[in-house]
Amino acid sequence: MEDSGMQKHLEVLLSKYGVSVDLGLLSEKTAPERLTNLLLIEGLTDLQLKEHDFTQIETTRGQRHVSKTIPLERLFLPLSRVSIPPRISVTVGVAGIGKTTLVTQYVSMWARGEISKDISVVLPLNFRELNIYEKLSAERLIRSAFPHISETGLTFLGSGQVLLILDGLDEFKVPLDFSNTLACTDPKKEIPVDNLITNIIRGNLFPEVSVWVTSRPTAASQIPGGLVDRMTEIRGFNEGEIQSYLSQMFPDSQGLPGQILSQVQANKALYLMCTVPSFCQLCGTVLGYLVRNGLGCQTSELAPPRTLSEIYAWYFKMALCGEAPDRLRESPRIEQAVHSGRKLMGTLGRMAFHGLLRKKYVFYEQDMKTFGVDLPLLQSSLCGCFLLREDTPASSAYRFIHLTLQEFAAAAYYYSAAKRAIFDLFTENGMSWPKLGFLTHFKSAVQRALQEDHGQLDVFLRFLSGLLSPRVNSLLAGWFLGRDEHGSYRAQAVAHLQGHLRADAPVSSGTVNALRCLHELQHTELAGAVEEALKSESLAGQLDPMRCSALAYLLQVSEVCAQETSLTRCLNYAILKSLLPQLLYCRSLRLDNNQFQDNVMELLGSVLSSKDCHIQKISLAENQIHNKGAKALARSLLVNRSLTVLDLRNNSIGPQGAKALADSLKINRVLISLSLQNNVIKDEGAKFIADALMVNHMLSMLQLSSNSVGNDGSKALAEALKVNQGLITLDLQSNSISDAGVAALTRALCINHTLLSLNLRENSISPDGAQEIASALRSNQALQNLDLTANLLHDQGAQAIAAAVKENRVLRTLHLQWNFIQVNAAKALGQALQFNRSLTSLDLQENAIGDEGMMALARALKMNTSLTALYLQVASIGVLGAQALGDALAVNKTLEILDLRGNSIGAAGAKAIANALKINSSLRMLNLQENSLGMDGAICIATALTNNHGFKHINLQGNHIGESGARMISEAIKTNAPDCIVEM
Repeated sequence: MEDSGMQKHLEVLLSKYGVSVDLGLLSEKTAPERLTNLLLIEGLTDLQLKEHDFTQIETTRGQRHVSKTIPLERLFLPLSRVSIPPRISVTVGVAGIGKTTLVTQYVSMWARGEISKDISVVLPLNFRELNIYEKLSAERLIRSAFPHISETGLTFLGSGQVLLILDGLDEFKVPLDFSNTLACTDPKKEIPVDNLITNIIRGNLFPEVSVWVTSRPTAASQIPGGLVDRMTEIRGFNEGEIQSYLSQMFPDSQGLPGQILSQVQANKALYLMCTVPSFCQLCGTVLGYLVRNGLGCQTSELAPPRTLSEIYAWYFKMALCGEAPDRLRESPRIEQAVHSGRKLMGTLGRMAFHGLLRKKYVFYEQDMKTFGVDLPLLQSSLCGCFLLREDTPASSAYRFIHLTLQEFAAAAYYYSAAKRAIFDLFTENGMSWPKLGFLTHFKSAVQRALQEDHGQLDVFLRFLSGLLSPRVNSLLAGWFLGRDEHGSYRAQAVAHLQGHLRADAPVSSGTVNALRCLHELQHTELAGAVEEALKSESLAGQLDPMRCSALAYLLQVSEVCAQETSLTRCLNYAILKSLLPQLLYCRSLRLDNNQFQDNVMELLGSVLSSKDCHIQKISLAENQIHNKGAKALARSLLVNRSLTVLDLRNNSIGPQGAKALADSLKINRVLISLSLQNNVIKDEGAKFIADALMVNHMLSMLQLSSNSVGNDGSKALAEALKVNQGLITLDLQSNSISDAGVAALTRALCINHTLLSLNLRENSISPDGAQEIASALRSNQALQNLDLTANLLHDQGAQAIAAAVKENRVLRTLHLQWNFIQVNAAKALGQALQFNRSLTSLDLQENAIGDEGMMALARALKMNTSLTALYLQVASIGVLGAQALGDALAVNKTLEILDLRGNSIGAAGAKAIANALKINSSLRMLNLQENSLGMDGAICIATALTNNHGFKHINLQGNHIGESGARMISEAIKTNAPDCIVEM
């Protein structure tokens, strides 16, 4: 294109796109992150292909599990040095998310030279403009849309990079048929417009031109995936952006946005919808009006809107009364508005209804005339509340501000028409078997919605149901609802909707939508009962088909299920199968103790393999999963991109199941925690897992306890630890590991720099093995938590470890419980604590250290400034030890937890500790259970807390105090330390 022609083109673009389209107050503060950083996706999910936009948002809770983004300035560039630029790019987003705004912003930025400087020409078109044509040639398409480009100027299409933008495929009047369209390569040949578009996308026409299509997801599925080189998605608002958006809506009302946001956050359904900018504007308009006028608040007679139908009823009433945005202040008086509103909603609603049936969302002046819409009334300010008008060269085009406004208007028309219609309203020509009465037509609407693809009529049916609720009726009575007439219909409508949840109706998107309709009807008894059972984990044996449907609904909308969904002990194969589509979008699933067998894992594997899957954590503990089930899960891990935690405790996957999971770990780069406790994987299975750890550096937590790993398995894991730099926690409790296995592990610890926690409880580690551990502790600078409980260390082994602790500077917790430790080891540990400054927790329970050992530890406590927890349960401590401990507590300023259960300190020991408590200000938890304190000792402890208000928990059980004494002491302690929990 010549310089003069290009300059003219830039001027035209800037005049049309230079001012941002206002899809709900889009501003420079809200646009950049959402609209200049798009989600990079790998095709459409099943949910996007099959469900209504609203359902997509509700089901995913407004979050898309996408890890990659792409800046707008790189949208048409290669992703790497070896790839080529995309020819066909598709950007999807639900209705009202800002697709047209994105196009407007891009064209404006390109015309100003701010973006995509490698693109020589941008040609933006929208499908609304194409709807007016029946046939077009490729050349006439460009000339009619851009008349300033001369015929000779079309030569630019073959030189330089040209971008053709096709905005709003979902608004195109006919579907694209890529299977049956004849190929056309002649740019001068006139062909049907839909054929023209398919040939351009296929590359038969304008093969050198890049094409960018924007669309709602369901319409975008018309384009075969093989033709799409790059697919992106526009995300919705996050919480901060919702708040910023509301602040821009009400710049002169400082506290109002916060009040609106509080109401939105209190209603999860509204909050999720507010992630869509156009709905956020509509909702903000309604709630802003209500708050400003003292309506819809907790103290007013009208409670805040609780359903979508109530929001839209308020919006319609405000708009028709001229009470919505400030621009409506001069609309007709209320009496006139009622009459005009009825007339408008009758004709506009009829057009909206038939548009829904035909999947038609753009209307032209001829459509208005066909349905009897009053054009002069439409052209008044009233139009701005419902419709957007766009002038095209041939005709003015109208579309509802948001799809849901069209659906609500359609539902309002159907409600009114159903009361007097004698034929099926869904029959286009008006002829059908006679149908009389509102309920007959309501049943017809339910049936039609269930049959419709893509949930096309789901929200329409929800609004129709909502019009039967008492609160919506009170709002719209006199407009297009008769006052209190809902009462005669409501009970029958509820019964009919619940009839779709019976035994012969499998759980489906239709049955879930029936629950949504019941919610709009304000009939929530069924869902409420199931939700309560979910909270109390008492669903076992209750999940009949009706409650299953309610559970499927709650999995999408309930806050109880938002963070973790617990379905322990209440599922079987059939129930789980019916819930699979809803389980996809749970973040955390607990499916423990359901007697699941391998066939259930095939089902779960299909869920985890889906690209829709949002599950991040899943617990399948205590089921009956064997190697075949583990293999099914392993296959899903090869492709899954969401699961981070997998808990398979207490199953029977065996060595071969472990092998399958290990093979998947060599490829999976998402899973960070795997629990295989008590799965009989043995040393063979441990070797497979170790082999995977050689290459997997993502897994950070591995639990292999109670698996008979043995020394051979430990040696294999040790070799992996020398290489692996990702594992943080390794649990090898109760695995028959002796000194040979420990020696291998400790040699690995001398090399490994990432492992922070090692659990070797309940193995067979002797003093020799302890020497190996001590050697590792001297050189290792990473390990923070070491558990050696219930081994065979004896004094000799514990002394070796104590000597290492004296030098170690990173270890924080050390568990030596039940290791036959006596006084000499206690003395060594006391010496170590005088020098160590990292250890915060020491567990010496079930070791007979006696008074002398306690005295050694007490001397250390006078000097140590790091230890916060000391566990000395059943350690043979008597009065002398307690007195030494009391002296230490009077000085120590860091110890917070002290456990002396099962010793024999008696009343005298209690008195010594009590005297220290009068001074000590750090201790928060004290356990003196079963210490023969008697009444006198307990009273000493209780009175000592008079000035110690920091105490949180004290246990004095099993001290022969008696019921009345216990009650008196408990009250005394609570009086002195009101926040303290007392166990007597």
